[in-house]
Amino acid sequence: MPDYNTVLTLLQKHGQEHILAGYDNLSANERDQLLEDCARVDFGWLDARWAEMQASGGSAADAEIEVAPVVELPKTEAEKARYDEARAIGEEQLRAGRVAAFLVAGGQGTRLGFSGPKGCFPVGPISGRTLFKWHAEQILARSRRYGAPIPFYLMTSRDNDADTRRFFADNNYFGLPEGDVVFFQQEMVPCLDLNGKLMLATPSTLAMNPNGHGGALSGLHRSGAIDDMRRRGIEYISYFQVDNPLVTICDPVFIGLHVQAGSEMSSKVLEKNSPAERIGVVCSQNGRPAVVEYIDLDEATQKALGADGRLKFWAGSIAIHIINTTFVERVAGGAGLPWHQSRKKVAYFDGEKVVKPGSENAIKFETFVFDALPFAEKTLNMEVQREHEFAPVKNAEGVDSVATSRELLTKYFAEWLREAGITVSTPEAIEISPLYSLDAGELRTKFKPEGFTFERSIVLG
Repeated sequence: MPDYNTVLTLLQKHGQEHILAGYDNLSANERDQLLEDCARVDFGWLDARWAEMQASGGSAADAEIEVAPVVELPKTEAEKARYDEARAIGEEQLRAGRVAAFLVAGGQGTRLGFSGPKGCFPVGPISGRTLFKWHAEQILARSRRYGAPIPFYLMTSRDNDADTRRFFADNNYFGLPEGDVVFFQQEMVPCLDLNGKLMLATPSTLAMNPNGHGGALSGLHRSGAIDDMRRRGIEYISYFQVDNPLVTICDPVFIGLHVQAGSEMSSKVLEKNSPAERIGVVCSQNGRPAVVEYIDLDEATQKALGADGRLKFWAGSIAIHIINTTFVERVAGGAGLPWHQSRKKVAYFDGEKVVKPGSENAIKFETFVFDALPFAEKTLNMEVQREHEFAPVKNAEGVDSVATSRELLTKYFAEWLREAGITVSTPEAIEISPLYSLDAGELRTKFKPEGFTFERSIVLG
């Protein structure tokens, strides 16, 4: 247990002793908690982040950016043949058991008005199938298709780790072998107020935030997950985020293109629906592959057109990657990713009560997974069709909401049914479990279309 005087001396050295002002009013357990929180802070790291913030004077896009190459959607017979070749290579990797699924699942469902891990949110248009179930069933179905295990790694957070583990256990890991489902927690870092001072979240705990989705790489390394992958013979990691039920996990075409290119980190991209769409763009910056966030692009750059009349920077990143395990080891075991800071509203304890501020009052420090791209010797960008791969559930209403996600799922599954020769007449909702069909091709093998007309809602699987 950290000693009070030792912690006080440490805090005084870094000008943070105010955090112990209410120490005498705490219970014995609360005192221990506060001392532990303070003792865990890497003050050298924290001071360096604050100094970087004070010294920084421009946006991430101040350096000139150029268009990055993209493998676009196949149109010609030659391009379709390349996809067929890539699919065969990706399927070979899956059959050999060289691919793992990795889900970044540290979020809570707060913006959805939901209490609990975001992955427990019911997104199924009819059944209420949760995001976790959707993803796990897809991994199980793909594992069965290729006759090899696909281990499933999940990065949780301090706030949702216990609930996530319990949810999987209560649901018998959705049919996956328990030993193939591996959890680890994302690291937390302290918030600072606008004067560079530590903040309390409660009388006995520091205000902290997860270290960003870039923490996925350091988390894989720190937790021993990469060592576990090495023991299993995993070479490729299919990275995705929890809020997108349309993601194709362990996509054989994507894996194959990645392998063909000798890429260390590959990204799926889609055509932005407007210059101001709130997604980052893949590009080349200072001669290296990069993703620049939409907030760091000025209006002129956002609206710039290429010679073909298309947006010059049309390729939006959707947080779906294939990453080599050796690349994760190199990046996470080295200097690590750069840190970003942003002003946020952070609830804090003011000495008497917890205050929910009406304006930005704190600095959060985060890393972004796409900041690993400049470290890669080779990368690849693959264009996907928005309607087939991107239906994020971020908001309770409006853009990227529950309703829009369910609508996109229904439209996509209706397309599958039509491809199978089935008449679909403006259905209210359609839901097809990955365990029933992973794709339209598999669905075609399960129907004799004659006589089938779907007019309302339907669940398959």
